[in-house]
Amino acid sequence: MGMVPEESNVYTELSAWDNLIFTAQLYRVLANQRNTRARELLETFGLWEYRTVKVENFSKGMRRRLTIAMAIIHRPSLLFLDEPVPGLDAQSARAIREMIRQLNAAGTTVFLTTHDIEEANQLCDRVAIINHGQITAIDTPERLKAAFRQVQSVEVALDPGGRFDRDALGAFSGVTQVIKAGDKWRLYTEDPSSLVHQIVRFAEENGMRVIYLNTLGPSLEDVFLKITGQEMGTVRHENNERGTRRAKMGGRQ
Repeated sequence: MGMVPEESNVYTELSAWDNLIFTAQLYRVLANQRNTRARELLETFGLWEYRTVKVENFSKGMRRRLTIAMAIIHRPSLLFLDEPVPGLDAQSARAIREMIRQLNAAGTTVFLTTHDIEEANQLCDRVAIINHGQITAIDTPERLKAAFRQVQSVEVALDPGGRFDRDALGAFSGVTQVIKAGDKWRLYTEDPSSLVHQIVRFAEENGMRVIYLNTLGPSLEDVFLKITGQEMGTVRHENNERGTRRAKMGGRQ
């Protein structure tokens, strides 16, 4: 078993190489395998040229990659990851997510905790939603979304948009909620097809031009908000203080 905590637990006064060798000793990796394994991981994680540099000089992304390397140096069959990418730049976050996919594809079961619902949607083949300390739903992301088709929505932008306000949108048949999403409006409905026809007819009758129109199935974020009884359609990242999502990637069990 390997563990990657939310905060990187590297020894900053040691080099990347020394951190890996020390961890290999703790995990009782055979002496004749430590150096080979350490080099393999440093090369895989793009840290080989920094192997002799003290970790105190590493960026946050580099420390995170080293932390994961330390957690898997003994080839665990089960890996726990607690919030692996928050606060990282886009490039480092993408690299770490790709590493997670590769580990899982190689047979490692990954148990991931994250507040980023889209991350769970992209990485995990089984997701558990926790609300107030209790698991309220657990299934694959697509099955969870399929169970909540009532949170389908239509996004639309019209030109000119001044006469296309919340009251006008809320008057359409079948609309259960209206939210502003950037320069577009999102209308939640159980019947997107009917709503699209209403929007097009409204635009034609009022001399307006449809510049964007898209139907959306329920997102995993929508499912989370619905299950936990919170308001649908809130802006992303506002939910970080409201609950915790737990997700598990399949592999060797």
